[in-house]
Formats: sequence, C-alpha cells, structure tokens
Amino acid sequence: MSSFSRAESSISASFCPGGVPKRPPFGAGLLMNPFTGLVNSLRATWQSGRTRSIEYRKEQLEALGRFLDEKKSNLFHALHDDLHKPAFEAELSEVSFTKNEVNYALNNLDQWMKDEYVTKNLATKLDSAFIRKDPFGVVLIIAPFNYPLQLALVPLVGAIAAGNCVVLKPSEISSCTERLLAEALPCYLDPEAFAVVTGGVKETTKLLENKFDYIFFTGSPRVGQIVMTAAAQHLTPLTLELGGKNPCYVDKSCNFQNAANRIVWGKFFNAGQTCTAPDYVICTTETREKLMPCLRQAIGHFYGCNPRESPDFGRLVNEKQFQHVQALLKCGRVAIGGETDEGDRYIAPTVLVDVKESEPVMQEEVFGPILPIFTVADLDEAIRFINCRERPLAAYAFSSDSKIVNQVLACTSSGGFCGNDILMQTTLISLPFGGIGCSGIGKYHGKFSFDTFTHHRASLLRSMGLEAINSVRYPPYADRSLGLLLSTTEVKRKGICTLL
Repeated sequence: MSSFSRAESSISASFCPGGVPKRPPFGAGLLMNPFTGLVNSLRATWQSGRTRSIEYRKEQLEALGRFLDEKKSNLFHALHDDLHKPAFEAELSEVSFTKNEVNYALNNLDQWMKDEYVTKNLATKLDSAFIRKDPFGVVLIIAPFNYPLQLALVPLVGAIAAGNCVVLKPSEISSCTERLLAEALPCYLDPEAFAVVTGGVKETTKLLENKFDYIFFTGSPRVGQIVMTAAAQHLTPLTLELGGKNPCYVDKSCNFQNAANRIVWGKFFNAGQTCTAPDYVICTTETREKLMPCLRQAIGHFYGCNPRESPDFGRLVNEKQFQHVQALLKCGRVAIGGETDEGDRYIAPTVLVDVKESEPVMQEEVFGPILPIFTVADLDEAIRFINCRERPLAAYAFSSDSKIVNQVLACTSSGGFCGNDILMQTTLISLPFGGIGCSGIGKYHGKFSFDTFTHHRASLLRSMGLEAINSVRYPPYADRSLGLLLSTTEVKRKGICTLL
C-alpha cells in the first residue's frame, strides 16, 4: 500500500508537452497511473517559480535541519529497529552526516547560485557570457535500506539547494525509518513542493512510469539497470549510485595492527552493509599470516568474545539479506567468526581464507559482515586481479611505503580511493562521491550535490546594435569575411615556438 505526503486530490491535474496546464476528464490521471497527479501537482509548483528564490531554498534547508534536530531520538529508535544500528553509528553516519551537508549548503548557497562568467572570444568581447544555474524541475530520489536516512536526505539537500521539487522514495525494507520519513518530513518541508511516497517494487515501478526531469537512484547494479531503462523512456538524465567489490590491498610493509583496526572498523560498521566497505582483502600469503592475528585481536577488542552480545554490532536488515550472506560462508574456510542466528538476523564478524576466484564470495558483492582474504604472489598480480574485474565504488591500499599506496592509486580505477584507512574519504564534503562503470554514474556530496541537481545553462546576452560587425557572417559569403570571422573566434595554442 502506497501513501503520499500530500492530499490525493492533486491527482486530477496533468500537463501537455508545452508545459501549459490542462485538466483531463475526472479520474483519467488515476486510471493512467496512481502517481501522475502527484507528479503533475509538483510540476505546477515548480512552474510557479516558488522554489527558485534563495530565500525559499534556505528556508527549506533550515526546516530539514530542524527535522534532524527535533526528531533525532525518533530517528535513532527507527534505525535501531531496522538495522540494530548503534546510536554511535547512527549519529556519525546518518544524522550528523546529513546535518553537515545541510549546514554546508546553507553556508555556500549564495556563491553556488551565482552566474558563472566565462572567457569570451573577440567576436563576443562586448557581450555577457555566463552559466546560469537552473533547477531541473521535478526530480525523483530513490533511496536504499542500508543507510536509510543519509542516502535519502543527502541527495534531498542537493535537490532543495538547486531549487527543485522532489518525490522522495525511501526503502520499504527499512520500514521503520521509511514510516518516520513519510509521517514527519511533510510537517517540516513545503508539502506543495516535496512529497514522500512509500511502498515496494510495485509502487516504485509505477512511479518510474512518470516523466521526471532528473532521477537519483542508490542501490544495486541490477536494479540500477531497471531504473536506467525506465529513465530512457523519457530521456531523463540520472545519477546511479551503485556498488561493487571494493578491493583492499595490504602490503608487507605496514603496521599490521593499525591496518587491522581500520579494516575491521570499516568492514563491520553497520554489519558490513556499506557500499564503500572493503569487500575483500588482497595480499600475499606472507602478509596474510601477519595480518590474521591482528584482525582477530581487533574483532575481539571491538566486539568482545561474543559479538552477538555487543551493543556496537548491528544486524542484517531482513531474512532475505541474512540468507544471501549466510550462503557465502560456504566459500573458502572460516578462519574467524562464522557463527549465525537466523532468528536474530545475526552473522558474526567473519574472516574467510583460502577463497577461490570462482566462488560466489569473490563474484558478488558481500554486503554483510564477511571479509574474504584473497592471496596473490605480489603487488603486480594484485593490480592485475583488480583491473580484470568491474571497476569498484572504492579501492583501498595499506602500506608504510607511500610509493606502494600511490602505485595502487595510479594503476587501478575506482569511484573513490583511500590510502591507509577505510571509509574516511566519504566524510569529506569537499570530495565527490560516486562510482565509475558498473559502480555508478555521476557524483554528489557538498557542491557536487548542488551541481548534480542543477542544469548548467549556457547563456550569452548580446547588443541589438553593432550590426556592421555582425554582417561578416551573413551571405553572400566571401573569403575575406570568412578570414575576419575565423580570426575573431580562433583559439590559439599557448607556448608553441616555431623555428623558421
């Protein structure tokens, strides 16, 4: 069952291709698609120009900030009910993370919105040439279950800052957080410009049948293909934030305990349900033997001798996800952990060794608290192995030798990279977040979010006079005119020295 964060009477309006409102026969929109009226109503708000002013955008961002402050306790409870997420992790990766994005946008919005003036050629020297920052219009944001607050609201920050109207579709899998967003968010944001739609696959499929001006999707590559196909029906631009098998190279010359601490924290944060978590460690057999006791020590220190009793270790989101991850325990050999409890959706922090490339744990994204260690002969083989696979969302390298870290950075390709740590690259608002190839299309965070939801409109303002100058481009054409015109538009190479 789906729900709207606005009155269902909005289903009666629709728009023709030129953008001029017209009213169909009563009930026609409902018969066509249950969300058509909602989308058209939002489009009417956008066309009214209400969302374009900087005052309006700041007002909505401030309201979103108040939502995060005033509903923090409710959010913590919802995140715990959905994912057994510790309050520490919920604050760090969900509430505070999103609030930082809100504040950063408020601090910089005046500058972001300004026209960006560009260089001109001789032909346009007296004109005004600039990039105007226009909103796309009505955008759709589809969020996943693993960080159900952050991955829904951080894109929303960018969409609001850019002046769009938004349909927000939280994940139905993290149902408690979905319900809270649907019930509480409309009390803070303008209900004429922002809507929350709930429901499952059926509702999302129907939602995607509508024409949006931009789509932002976070989820699996498989569903990303479905979303991209739906967007193609309307030639809708989109961002896909997907995932993949993120490699973590560990070199023989590193502080193994420090590396283990950071790998364990990054891998088992949110019970491994993090798209930028290290999906596998890749190293030599010699390095693995030195790393293993350090991994064991880190897991014991972080979660105790029985991680199930630790208040700091999460759970898998549902039974389907539990079954998927549990099946991967059959790969290789369990060296650490391996305990499970289906009723509690619990899988212990686990390390697998002796895994083969052909096994499922090395073929599909784990997305759970299982860390396979894949052994290679040396760094060159590790780089070849990484490069023969689909490009990941993140890549990691640990070494006390900066040349080794930089070699992995230079010789591999990934959405993001971090040397000698895990996940920390995502905390920098100044860095873009996004994938490459099968791990995603597009980027966001900070100003990159604003740019993602903004149409950069090329603009040139010219004088009605000076027709004598313009006349060189008009017929009847003449060689002399062509020469003059080319000289006013030519771009010359710099630093070229020709010896006669």
